[in-house]
Amino acid sequence: MSETPVASREAAFRIALAARALNGLDLRALVGALVDKLQAPLTEAKLATLTVEDLCQLLAGDFAEQGCHVGVDREQLKAAVRLLWGEGIAHDDFPTVEPDDAAPGTIRVAVAANRGENLDGHFGSCDRFLIYRVGPAALRLIEVRSTAAADAADDRNTARAALIGDCQIVCVQSIGGPAAAKVIRAGVHPVKFPAGGPARAALGELQQRLAAPPPWLAQIMGVPAASLARFAGDGDAA
Repeated sequence: MSETPVASREAAFRIALAARALNGLDLRALVGALVDKLQAPLTEAKLATLTVEDLCQLLAGDFAEQGCHVGVDREQLKAAVRLLWGEGIAHDDFPTVEPDDAAPGTIRVAVAANRGENLDGHFGSCDRFLIYRVGPAALRLIEVRSTAAADAADDRNTARAALIGDCQIVCVQSIGGPAAAKVIRAGVHPVKFPAGGPARAALGELQQRLAAPPPWLAQIMGVPAASLARFAGDGDAA
């Protein structure tokens, strides 16, 4: 993955929210336009200098030539600028995280999300990944990672895979074949939950299987599979 043009996850989060406020403008194009205007890396301080007029010029200039939808009114522009400034951000939509205790026998699981603490995203288009520490007795949300910076990369799926490369599993509503191959190459196992729903409900299913994991999960955890455990005693005795 190339060096990110976005300096921090907070800046990336602001940009992602602004793109959503502008009728879902293409995130990579928006980051590119902001870099042209403000120079990389994009920081919260730089974003705070933008005006509505600045954003109008971005939408009417090279940004429009990239084929992005620019049919927004002035109120939407104002709302987007306030979000870029960091104003009016609903942090109830940005779940509270807990410290990562890295307890033995646990795994890190990424969840593709768009709103709150829900599994409601496609791997290639979700706004963020919720990162959980999952163990038989505990389930902790330890980090929220915006995908804005990854989407500014030349290969967004490879960049997204790298973004969650320290996780063992990623839970998604859907993922395409080429993207799944890149995720697996990064050492992450994709698991589909087409119906979506609350992230903790989906992870609860996974959590119940950690005590006696099936072969695929045991391999990820680096422990003996439950289905093979009955043979362990015979092997030791031989």
